[in-house]
Amino acid sequence: MSDAEALGLPPEAFAKQDGGADFDFYGPPRLVTHIDEAAVEALTRHYASRLKSGDRVLDLMSSWVSHLPPGVDLEVVGHGMNAEELAANPRLGRWFVQDLNRDAVLPEADEAFDAVLVCVAVQYLQHPLAVFREIRRVLKPDGVAIASFSNRCFPTKAVAIWRALDMNGQAALIRLYLEKAGFQDVQAHLLADGRSGDPLIAVEARS
Repeated sequence: MSDAEALGLPPEAFAKQDGGADFDFYGPPRLVTHIDEAAVEALTRHYASRLKSGDRVLDLMSSWVSHLPPGVDLEVVGHGMNAEELAANPRLGRWFVQDLNRDAVLPEADEAFDAVLVCVAVQYLQHPLAVFREIRRVLKPDGVAIASFSNRCFPTKAVAIWRALDMNGQAALIRLYLEKAGFQDVQAHLLADGRSGDPLIAVEARS
């Protein structure tokens, strides 16, 4: 059964305008932030309220910066699509490159992490249910998954269902992913309202 069928969505829900290889698109390094400074600060504060020193964190679909709180000592594994970006990220203890739209199976052990973070990238997943099931597998019992998003994206690489929804609908879509993947206590938090900068919502749940 496809992810679209399992989620009760139309078969074309996870189509993209740009059907080319994702590795080609993400090949050139982009050493920029994809949300503004105020949204970054709001996300960092939210992470600080959820993470504690000693936690093992998987920063999924990461880049050259992770927006993690500077005063919290974390063991961080990064994943992304560009080796140069990941190598430039000082918070990553180790990292790996993998196209989750081609292989959703994470090369990490069961119950290995206290938290899994997905920052402004969930809109690109073509097999989101498979990925969120993997996230739940690698989380410790009662571990937290946090998927944050704004109103920015690469539109040709975002899936059709994402592009068709407003931000409330997008939050509901992530809730659907989490609930269907078996997560509990799903909550959405408005971290930045967008009145003076980028809006930002975090949807989180417990394994």
